[in-house]
Amino acid sequence: MNKYKNYDGIKNKHTFSDFLRWIKEKKTKKKDYSYRVQQAEKKEIDFLKNNREQTTITWVGHSTFLIQIGGLNILTDPIWADRLAFYKRSTEPGLKLEELPLIDIVLVSHSHYDHLDFSTILKLPPNIVFLVPSGLKKLFIRKHIIKSEELKWWTTFKWGIIEFTFVPSQHWSKRTLFDTNTSHWGGWVMRNTQTNETIYFAGDSGYFRGFEEIGERFKSIDYALLPIGAYEPEFFLKMDHMNPEEAIQSFCDVKAKTFIPMHYGAYKLANETTKECLDRLYAEWEKQKLDLLKLKVLLLGETLHSEENLNENNGEFTWNKHYKQQNI
Repeated sequence: MNKYKNYDGIKNKHTFSDFLRWIKEKKTKKKDYSYRVQQAEKKEIDFLKNNREQTTITWVGHSTFLIQIGGLNILTDPIWADRLAFYKRSTEPGLKLEELPLIDIVLVSHSHYDHLDFSTILKLPPNIVFLVPSGLKKLFIRKHIIKSEELKWWTTFKWGIIEFTFVPSQHWSKRTLFDTNTSHWGGWVMRNTQTNETIYFAGDSGYFRGFEEIGERFKSIDYALLPIGAYEPEFFLKMDHMNPEEAIQSFCDVKAKTFIPMHYGAYKLANETTKECLDRLYAEWEKQKLDLLKLKVLLLGETLHSEENLNENNGEFTWNKHYKQQNI
């Protein structure tokens, strides 16, 4: 059976004693997990259902986005589940399933349950094309989902004027006791071949040299959707997930124009709190003296229009203002 690998042969192996150390640390470090990501006050549901012209990015929660580009409606790692195994959802999705426009394409980054949820996928309407990592199509066929295309790293699928390229990440895959790393993992780059507008959805990843390579291959990334959560304890999770400081470094590596954080606030997958994710993100952003206008921290269900980044008079984005006001 084919086993997939990371760059440089980096492996994500942990001992049982490592796991016990994680549990002990969780018990000894008491934290306040009460903070919740807020829902957007105004959601553009009617606009999104009818839009086939403007480029928009709407955060549903965790790693799920509705992306509209080049006339296509795209979902990334769609998760609407209230519970994933032991993990109960702590925030409602930013959009309800019935509030979605007609979806054309679903992008799947890898097989982990918080990124690939068949209870959600089977509720989506038919005729959607699923773009999945190599090794994963057979699972979709077993679920009677025929319209799936399997891609290797650096290969491209084109639909209309949009090119979808599957790019590397540093992670792993597993759904059962017997399928560890039998399918690959990665992110997706969406590029409008007419305008060159480019969106990079990183999926799930530890920090690695591949971000620089992605930046070199795609010279002008407009939006980088990057994970900032599920990193603590770092001795255990460092190879799998980035902390906020590493996520900012990956943003700099890919040379993107705008950073949209994700993979936090929906499920308590690790020891850090949502507040800690955002505190560290903003602290490092200030430390690096980066332009706050390039950081777009979305509320749940909030929609970013590409035109907003072209207008300097728009000022700080909603969450940036809210963060300062609340001094969280």
